Amino acid sequence: MMVSFRRDQPLQDIGDDVIRPRAEEPGAVRAARWERVLIWYMRVLALLWIAKGLSAWALILGAGYPVPPFEARSMGHQATVIYFAVIDPIASVGLWLASVWGGVMWLLAVMSHLILSFFFPAVVPSNVVSTAFFVAAMVGYLAVSWLAAFDES
Repeated sequence: MMVSFRRDQPLQDIGDDVIRPRAEEPGAVRAARWERVLIWYMRVLALLWIAKGLSAWALILGAGYPVPPFEARSMGHQATVIYFAVIDPIASVGLWLASVWGGVMWLLAVMSHLILSFFFPAVVPSNVVSTAFFVAAMVGYLAVSWLAAFDES
């Protein structure tokens, strides 16, 4: 299902999980502005997460000659890489479509990454910069979602 947006047409949530054009009403233009910000924020995150998912697939397929090869790694590491190779592209598609399930899948993927990197740093290596980026992206997503959902003025 394709959704087209015009600059002069505010957005409307009609009950399904996709944001659609909103009927003219007082304050709709301001709320529509936050909905557009949310859509574009989700699309930028989608591009980043498809790259993250493709990097997991590159590791599985042996692109770039990883040392040690994927087959020689521990079973826990293999399972984790496969998990992110599946969940990251699914989350990125949902984010690109600006659907509610995409945001939920993305939050699941980010929280999984953060929790696994905290408890199993040998399996999911992380550093302060990537952790700060993930937390900032989550806070940004939740803030823009809240503004888009509850800004009625």
